[in-house]
Amino acid sequence: MAEGLHAGAQLCAMRGGEVVGELALGLARTDTEMRHDTIVMWFSSIKPLMSVAIGQLVERGLLGFDDPAARHLPEFAANGKSAITIRDLLTHTAGIPNAHRDWSRESWDEIVAKICSAAPEPGWAIGRDCGYHVASAWYVLGEIVRRRDGRTYDRYVREAIFAPLGDAGDFWVGMPAADHAANRARIGTMWDAAKAPLAPHAYWAWTGSAESVALCRPGGSGWGTARAFARFWSALARGGAPLLRSDTLECMSRASLPGVRDRVFGVLNRGLGFVRDSKEHGAGSAWYGHRVSARAFGHAGYFSSVAFADPARGLAVALATNGIAPTANDARMHAALDALHEDLGLE
Repeated sequence: MAEGLHAGAQLCAMRGGEVVGELALGLARTDTEMRHDTIVMWFSSIKPLMSVAIGQLVERGLLGFDDPAARHLPEFAANGKSAITIRDLLTHTAGIPNAHRDWSRESWDEIVAKICSAAPEPGWAIGRDCGYHVASAWYVLGEIVRRRDGRTYDRYVREAIFAPLGDAGDFWVGMPAADHAANRARIGTMWDAAKAPLAPHAYWAWTGSAESVALCRPGGSGWGTARAFARFWSALARGGAPLLRSDTLECMSRASLPGVRDRVFGVLNRGLGFVRDSKEHGAGSAWYGHRVSARAFGHAGYFSSVAFADPARGLAVALATNGIAPTANDARMHAALDALHEDLGLE
């Protein structure tokens, strides 16, 4: 905070299903302290919610990981995309990273239609070449969830993922207006730490306004508490129940693309929507710090958050700062996560 990297931070760590460490520091907004029940933004740390949703549909027999996406979303086959599989979408090898990238006020249907009409990147070896799909693949997967299950993705997350954990009231990927009205006092905002002095970010999608939290961007618009998110990861750290069978989770969380070079992030051990511990590939790949076990898996969010499960230790962690710090985020996250392991005696 003294260095202007963030106005505040929120953390929850769980072991064996119990909270073992929890912090809320600094400011959520200019006039409001950060609290344990403050609703903060998680950006791409929410991508594994989609992994669980897809895994649940696989367990229900509604689709398979190697199904062509167009089997469930026929219009997606347009312009040479008929061979792209659900696995390709989850592993960032689908070749459509630029089909939709920006935060957008377009409707869900408009965005999905735009992605379906796009062509793969020229020269992209689908299923082999890897490059971060920040938004496009996740809209396609979210639409497949809608068509196979019948519920919109925002509703699916609430009812099929967080409700079984007892936290349906504290995490959203698309918050209805009535929920915003009821929780307005708890919603924080993102701050811009890329320039001095530190100030609340003016970008409409990150302000915590009713419009910004209503956005259902399945690859990165999650809002909720660290405790609610840690409870999700705690279920995964303990084998997956009540969300997934252990064999399904093992299939999805192991490194199906070990040591793959991502065009955006460098070398990572990619699973199906999850990123496996990759610290052996260098500091920039050590998303969960230097002291996690090799079995840890999770995801990070736009220079501000990280969440993961470490089954070897029964550990689940959700950590969000509300300052977006592109040049300093790795160092601050590593310091915090390594210190957490030290405090928990997990060196």
